[in-house]
Amino acid sequence: MSAPIAQPWLFSQSDQDPRSATGRTLRWGVVATGGIAQAVVQDLVQLADAELYAVSSRTQATADAFAAKYGFAKTYGDDASGTGYQRLLADSAVDVVYVATPHAQHYEVALAALNAGKHVLCEKALTINAREAAELVALARSRKLFLMEAMWSRFLPSMQRAFDIAASGELGSVQWVNADLGFPAVYSPTARIWALNDGGGALLDLTVYPLLWALGTLGLPQSVSATGTVNDDGVDAQNALTLGYHHGAQAQLTSSLTAYGPRTATVAGSLGYLQSIGSINNPRELLVRIGMEEPRIERFDVVGRGYTYELREVTRCIQQELTESPVMPLEDSLNVMRLFDGVRAQLGVAYPNDAR
Repeated sequence: MSAPIAQPWLFSQSDQDPRSATGRTLRWGVVATGGIAQAVVQDLVQLADAELYAVSSRTQATADAFAAKYGFAKTYGDDASGTGYQRLLADSAVDVVYVATPHAQHYEVALAALNAGKHVLCEKALTINAREAAELVALARSRKLFLMEAMWSRFLPSMQRAFDIAASGELGSVQWVNADLGFPAVYSPTARIWALNDGGGALLDLTVYPLLWALGTLGLPQSVSATGTVNDDGVDAQNALTLGYHHGAQAQLTSSLTAYGPRTATVAGSLGYLQSIGSINNPRELLVRIGMEEPRIERFDVVGRGYTYELREVTRCIQQELTESPVMPLEDSLNVMRLFDGVRAQLGVAYPNDAR
């Protein structure tokens, strides 16, 4: 892991409301109707150039209920002609598909969407493993279709500002990063977050957020050391990563499904430090302290639930006929999946998808 993570991490923060149109209207298809789909669609409906066109679910009744709640024009459930998502992908009116299934289904659905000629926004983590991610990226590039991992926090004004401060030199040379995210999740072997077959565990669900702070301020590490707690089902309930860099910097990242944590991030440099205030995946304030000076607090408003920024980026890129986002390039997603494969090898976590 010697190459730095792809750049740039920053994009121009304008005063334009991310809900404002940037071009032609896109017709969206949404695959799955779970909690994350409901949260994202509440922001998607606010985009002036987004049409909530189609939604799919395993059952027609669930798709119908989701469509009635949020205003989709078409619904697709499983029937004799195919699965709900296959029927949705066969609809020629769909421009772009948002994949909101559990992790283990990302590859299958995104692959089918790309083969159907649809642009794709796929929930994070992009896939279960690096092999799956590489296949999706290769297909998207060969077909000249847009593909992006839905790492929504990366586009938030507060996160962009944190990366900007670290890159500006105001903190001096960044020497260490510390970030955590955790909560006690009620155990059930059938719950998505605990199910090995779904890619459950702390790594794919939570670690993407602490890792974002390290990658956004220090880049891709040269070494990764991982420890964790793996339950009897083979799912990581908690993990702790130490990232090492050639110039001596380090990052310590903790993710847990067994305990509450402060959910904070600290970026420490030779001249000062910054800390997130509020959950690390959507901080509303940043504390910056240089030397022994009085700290300053920078506060941020968020449009909608915070997903509007990534949705605007996807929309803008497709309207401009870009095949990947310059802010969230596909190489970054590949690097993260390679890093996670290495972490899982150290923890002893293997998913059924790995054997395919």
